[in-house]
Amino acid sequence: MPKHPPCPTPPGAPRWVAMFHQPAQDSWTVGAESPDRAPVLFAVGDMTQTVRARGEEVSVALWGPENGTWHLFDAPTARDTTPAPAAPTGTPAAGAGGPAKLVERMTGRRHQVLLAGLSRAGLYDLSAEDGEAVRAMAELLDEPTVRRMAHWLSVAGGER
Repeated sequence: MPKHPPCPTPPGAPRWVAMFHQPAQDSWTVGAESPDRAPVLFAVGDMTQTVRARGEEVSVALWGPENGTWHLFDAPTARDTTPAPAAPTGTPAAGAGGPAKLVERMTGRRHQVLLAGLSRAGLYDLSAEDGEAVRAMAELLDEPTVRRMAHWLSVAGGER
């Protein structure tokens, strides 16, 4: 399990900030910031997926305002930060490859919609088991059901 220094308080006035640990420099950098929480969580989800797709570890700390001061809401824990298995790749161009490729492409699309919904709900650091559950749901559910679930997750992830 990687060891890294504790995440420092971000500079400036309190707002929502996601700090990412960069192992190469053994330092923390601001990855996303906003006056609102939702855009930062959405960005964290996208960045986490990108970093894990490269096969790298991810460590994120979420800072935000509480009573006018900085508060660390989501510090890296002792959980495993090894990369999750990559999602299915190789989305072909529209119309290429026939019906089998279309089914694969639509399953990939449903997978992306579910991941976006989970990110909006604040669930951006998924385990391998979570990733497998998302893949299974993407294969079993139809497009309208997946969109409805993503909408529910998005609403559930609103400001608390």
